[in-house]
Amino acid sequence: MDAQTQVYDVLVVGAGPAGSSAARAAAAAGAHTLLVDRADFPRYKTCGGGLIGPTLRSLPAGVDVPVQQEIHRASFSLRGHALFERDAGGRILSLVNRADFDAALLDAAREAGVEVRTAVTVTEIAEADDLVRVSTGDGELLARAVVGADGSASRIGRYVGVRLRQTDLGLEVELAPDERAARAFTGRIHIDWGPTPGSYGWVFPKRDVLTVGVIQAKGEPAATKQYLVDFTQQQGLSHLPQVRSSGHLTRCREPDSPLGRGRVLVAGDAAGLLEPWTREGISYAVRSGALAGAAAAAMGSGGVGAGRALASYESGIAGELGVEMAAGEHTLRAFERHPRGFHAMLRTPLGWRVFTRITRGETTLARVVRHRSVAVGLAAMNRW
Repeated sequence: MDAQTQVYDVLVVGAGPAGSSAARAAAAAGAHTLLVDRADFPRYKTCGGGLIGPTLRSLPAGVDVPVQQEIHRASFSLRGHALFERDAGGRILSLVNRADFDAALLDAAREAGVEVRTAVTVTEIAEADDLVRVSTGDGELLARAVVGADGSASRIGRYVGVRLRQTDLGLEVELAPDERAARAFTGRIHIDWGPTPGSYGWVFPKRDVLTVGVIQAKGEPAATKQYLVDFTQQQGLSHLPQVRSSGHLTRCREPDSPLGRGRVLVAGDAAGLLEPWTREGISYAVRSGALAGAAAAAMGSGGVGAGRALASYESGIAGELGVEMAAGEHTLRAFERHPRGFHAMLRTPLGWRVFTRITRGETTLARVVRHRSVAVGLAAMNRW
């Protein structure tokens, strides 16, 4: 090794919510931290941009969340029919543009002392002599610990050996609303339970656009595209000018999939961490990133060995996010069989209250499904 070669305590690959959270946590723990991303920031990211209570609570103190709209109403439909609307009388969801939100988290990482380099593409990773060697288009980087947070098509995830159980295709358009559409969706989201098992669509209003999207199991892209066309028409939005269209794959891990290998950890989408039913991933990214960053800092500073750091990270994920993912998968199986039952449940005062308490972070899906009456109902649905 050249005597002049810089060795970082922690190198984080990917500057989305998971990566910025990991880098900030590592720097806060005293680790000399470098964060790299292949894109220049701010950059567009396909995402509905909904921030639930657990996300907001997990953000660093002092982060100015660039909220586009605060949501207090929600409407629901079943395959475009049986429409109803509820008003919570207060915030149930905060909507952001991901470009702005990710930039804010990246700024928070910088303020914590993280060195940031953008437009850096990782091409290879290898371990030797208690170091991780990361090859990039700009040369080699060396670190004592690496966190891979490079998204659902993660190169670091492939190195670690992440295994996936569920892959879904999400398609999204951003529409420029006219005065009527903007007024109709101010403070309101819409969710449609879709035509294939496990699918759903959404309309999320931002300041200047309406984000309209659908998601369903990967494998029938033409059907997914048709669902988006039909859903947009059902909502009376087909006439609006299209600002942008995009798509992405969401990937959910096998429960025993590895979260690390040697001195390399993975977090967020790179680890396949998201809620299987709703495919909500931002809160999982922020929380897993912070856990990974803390574990990587302990490893990179020499405070603990690689095996112990990984075990600590695995324990943190299993104790919270793993429990929530298991509940989400159980709920998804029931929802795939009986979307009409879920739709009917949300019409009830109790169902609406549970929905708002989950989005606000006052409870979790895992706690809800452990309630005796809910557990019995889900078990019955999964048997039918």
